[in-house]
Amino acid sequence: MQLGEKLVEELGVHVVFDLGPFAITESVFNTWILLLILMIACILLTRGFTVENPGKRQLAVESFVVWIRNLTHSMLGEEAAGYSWFTMTMLIFIGISNMSALIETAVSDQYTFMKPPTKDLNVTIALALMSIIIVEIAGIKRKGVGGWLKSFTKPIAIITPINILEIFIRPLSLCMRLFGNIFGGFIIMELIKILVPFVVPLPFSCFFEIFDALLQAYVFVFLTSIYLSEAVE
Repeated sequence: MQLGEKLVEELGVHVVFDLGPFAITESVFNTWILLLILMIACILLTRGFTVENPGKRQLAVESFVVWIRNLTHSMLGEEAAGYSWFTMTMLIFIGISNMSALIETAVSDQYTFMKPPTKDLNVTIALALMSIIIVEIAGIKRKGVGGWLKSFTKPIAIITPINILEIFIRPLSLCMRLFGNIFGGFIIMELIKILVPFVVPLPFSCFFEIFDALLQAYVFVFLTSIYLSEAVE
């Protein structure tokens, strides 16, 4: 019964405050906090960069940027490499968002501080829609409107309805995979805490809230990269 109540609470939409006619939910508010933290971190980490005699902080930041850029380039391929800015942003945001469960804290009945935004289906839907919109824009930019429309008839015209249906299946697959894995991890952790409430949950917490969090961010970006490379080929 306790687990059931928690699941209902997690699936519910909790409004933190109203901003005029708009209701600001805890997922939106926590997303703002994450973006603010990322912005402040970027400002602090990049402050005082120089071309000559770079310090250890600058070398570390540049090494990280080069590594993640190479990672996204390898997923996109040469023709779609220009969209690495998008996949890099998505990878960092989703990864940090998923891992924010490590500091998740209940502030009140209406608001949970640092509840991962990706535990909210509305957020994963928005991320998936953004990805598919970028994919289709990339296809139109590469092939033109006529070529983009003609691509739905390939390899043979008879499968055109299936190719059109893919536009709707892809975002559904992306959002449900991300939401399902993050929410599924939450359910497993709650079950473990109920059955073995002391030392045992710690290694599982490290797995679901760090390793699996980063893995799901990688899978989301990897699939988006495949769609992008297909759109521009």
